[in-house]
Amino acid sequence: MKFKKKMSEVFVPDESPETKALARTTHLAVGAHQDDLEIMAFDGILKGFQKTDQWFCGVIMTNGSGSPRDDLYKDYTDEMMREIRRKEQKKAAVVGEYGALIFLDYASAEVKDASNKAPVEDVKSILLKMHPETIYTHNLADKHDTHVATSLRLIEAIRSLPESNRPKNIYGCEVWRDLDWMIDEDKIIFDISAHPNLQTSLVGIFDSQICGGKRYDLATMGRRRANATYYASHSTDTATAMIYAMDLSPLIKDPEIEINPFIQDYIERFRQDVADRINRLVG
Repeated sequence: MKFKKKMSEVFVPDESPETKALARTTHLAVGAHQDDLEIMAFDGILKGFQKTDQWFCGVIMTNGSGSPRDDLYKDYTDEMMREIRRKEQKKAAVVGEYGALIFLDYASAEVKDASNKAPVEDVKSILLKMHPETIYTHNLADKHDTHVATSLRLIEAIRSLPESNRPKNIYGCEVWRDLDWMIDEDKIIFDISAHPNLQTSLVGIFDSQICGGKRYDLATMGRRRANATYYASHSTDTATAMIYAMDLSPLIKDPEIEINPFIQDYIERFRQDVADRINRLVG
């Protein structure tokens, strides 16, 4: 495939022809940075692991050159960080048996610039080569600007497709903000209790981030366990690990829905739930 950036790349771990690798995709994740997929989209990775009828594909929007660094990596230049993060992401794709992995190589500023349509066009061209049933991306209440911008560019790309080419479902998942605050009726819950060893391996591959001073490996596994335990207060655990997501599917089924009011409705239902509980119990 041809993309806008010279350093973009399609990586196919099992060396299948590129066209075939993309066309077989059933579960797609579009993330801002290297390691975001492994944190937020393990449900999709799990769906494709050791399968021949379901395949996971990942898209990384940015080049990762501006990431913080320390320890072994403290003297690495931006270009060196770009290369090491790409190398780590490819390792994860091999371990997780991804069907394909696409690096679009944009700077974060380019993704955050709503007037720059190049990222949207690249994502649209990818979607036209595959027909995923389910897409995972960042939730719209995430506190990282590049994460939210990635989701907005993705939604814009999907909305530009013919209705027959749009996925059935798109979910906004947890990275830089938990979704525990959402009322239970609004939560999409992915039970990812299986293969904890694989989960630990995937988030642990990104040594440049972990040695850089952020224990994403421990935090990610802890969040998943906490979600499973704290989900229901009056019943025993039914899972050992959960990922929460918000359902963004209405935004692609009806492109006329305004995005900001859509996410504000989630927040309003949470506010109302808190208010109702206090009103019910106050003396």
